[in-house]
Amino acid sequence: MTRLPHIPGFAGPVAEGAARKGGKAEGKAAGKALRERVPRGAHADWKPDGARPGAVESVEAGNAGRLTELTPIRVGRMAASPFAFLRGSAALMGHDLADTAVTGVGAQLCGDAHAANFGLYGDARGELTIDLNDFDETLHGPWEWDVKRLAASLVLAGREAGADELTCRQAARDAVGAYRHTMRLLARMPAIEAWNAIADEELVSHADAHQLAGTLELVVEKARRNTSARFAAKATEKDGTGGRRFVDAPPVLRRVPDREAAAVAAALGPYTRTLPPDLLPLLARYAVQDVAFRVVGTGSVGLRSYVVLLLDHRGEPLVLQVKEARPSVLLPYARAAGFASPDEGHEGRRVVLGQKSMQVVSDVLLGWTTVEGRPYQVRQFRNRKGSVDPAALAGDELDDYGRMTGALLARAHAHSADPRLIAGYCGKSEELDDAIATFAVAYADRTEADHAELLAAVRSGRLPAETGV
Repeated sequence: MTRLPHIPGFAGPVAEGAARKGGKAEGKAAGKALRERVPRGAHADWKPDGARPGAVESVEAGNAGRLTELTPIRVGRMAASPFAFLRGSAALMGHDLADTAVTGVGAQLCGDAHAANFGLYGDARGELTIDLNDFDETLHGPWEWDVKRLAASLVLAGREAGADELTCRQAARDAVGAYRHTMRLLARMPAIEAWNAIADEELVSHADAHQLAGTLELVVEKARRNTSARFAAKATEKDGTGGRRFVDAPPVLRRVPDREAAAVAAALGPYTRTLPPDLLPLLARYAVQDVAFRVVGTGSVGLRSYVVLLLDHRGEPLVLQVKEARPSVLLPYARAAGFASPDEGHEGRRVVLGQKSMQVVSDVLLGWTTVEGRPYQVRQFRNRKGSVDPAALAGDELDDYGRMTGALLARAHAHSADPRLIAGYCGKSEELDDAIATFAVAYADRTEADHAELLAAVRSGRLPAETGV
């Protein structure tokens, strides 16, 4: 065998025997060895520590830096249910996860991998892809954190849907099982095939989620209609000069002063420099027409977020979202756990690179920019997006949805972490599944208590809340 020098960016030279095995034995053995230091059953353990902030204190801290007039909407959305509270409290769960067992194996995390942060979106050809779809909190950290947040969210979603406790626990348990099975599958595949897995049309059968098929078909139909053109038809009007402008629909959508609109529009110039050069001729065929402020999400309420209307030569619209990007709320906890995330230099860049690291296919117009000194991410708005509401699923569908999202999460983690290592640790038994399901139930109980504390603060007037928005 010819001896070749080590090439930066590649693995070192592989011995002939190891090459025939694809390094499988070595990676699996290293993963199994981690069990001696961190038994898989240890992932069941969690108790609130004495330094844990209260639910109200955490919400108030999270409101810092947001637009004050919008924080009552954030509180109102979090007050809707314990599952909604979890969705808006990634920072509080980050504090809690910092005290749980971790193997030390890092991956690019979603950072907010709850069950409602998976969905459909369109690729460059208009075909639909299903994957993780929210990356505001993405960073490098322990792979277990995403898995535990997903599992806990499934228990809460199931309880909100009226499922019994056995069904809720089983959904969490099966999500972990699907994560484990998928990681083992990826570990056995050639590297390039694992990188590009999993084909969308095969996902439901791979995850054994057949009961979910009918629900997914309805979501697909709705997603295909969820386009920039449809949004623009509802949210804009003719401006009298041959163009169009946004129509006020407070508090969700409102027009902004000319100076603010001009600053956002001007930021699209630097944004184009974050895109592949081959896309620049496409954007050059659009002209900016108008800018409006639009409230989005639960965790993002109160951040600065704009929609920008562009029209092509035929008057056909393209809508971009320009959304403020703040440091990941998990950053201090990841650092305390020994994961030093690289300084990306721009929070919008962090979000974009994290998203591209985890998705097989990403929005082709995904980029970043700066508006008046603040970092922003930029993406297509209403890009055929659709999602399943996990809190509205029947019991058999919840279990299927857990398996599907667990498989998707494993595939996303395998882009940045060696699947052989994680698969070796997870193993063939259901010990990890049972342990994280136990954690998920305990954490769901704690979240219900946190939610009750929030409701008490709303009733007392300590936290203003606006509901139904």
